[in-house]
Amino acid sequence: MSIESVKKQFEEENLPLEVIEMDTSTATVELAAQALGVEPARIAKTMAIRLKEKDILLLAKGDLKLDNRKFKDQFKQKAKFVGFEDVQEATGHPVGGVCPFGLEKDLEVYLDESLKVFDYVYPAGGGPNTAVKIDVDYLAQVTNGSWVDVCK
Repeated sequence: MSIESVKKQFEEENLPLEVIEMDTSTATVELAAQALGVEPARIAKTMAIRLKEKDILLLAKGDLKLDNRKFKDQFKQKAKFVGFEDVQEATGHPVGGVCPFGLEKDLEVYLDESLKVFDYVYPAGGGPNTAVKIDVDYLAQVTNGSWVDVCK
């Protein structure tokens, strides 16, 4: 189970993080923001992107969209999202619960600079009714994420 893999990583790495499980869906930025009582921008949406040679995860402010030009300049190719039907296999998490924790495969994680305006954000926690409150700098540290500027 995806949520369990996230909890397992937190426990095994002795990370002071917890998966917040809710009765309502957090599968979209809007639903997550409503459930948590925060502005949509504070939701760190995690996008699974398929590059020619590998899949990556990109986290960004919940209210932003990918800037195709910036993405192509950064990664030297067009962004292609992992297909709905392939998300679980690519990340180990279901659609609506994709996060940079408890991954089945070793995926490179990128964090859009837009997240730096916040002290903490809420990425998903492995399921479509979960979230993890985490300090932005700690998020970069825990995920070994690289900072990029690829959103509008």
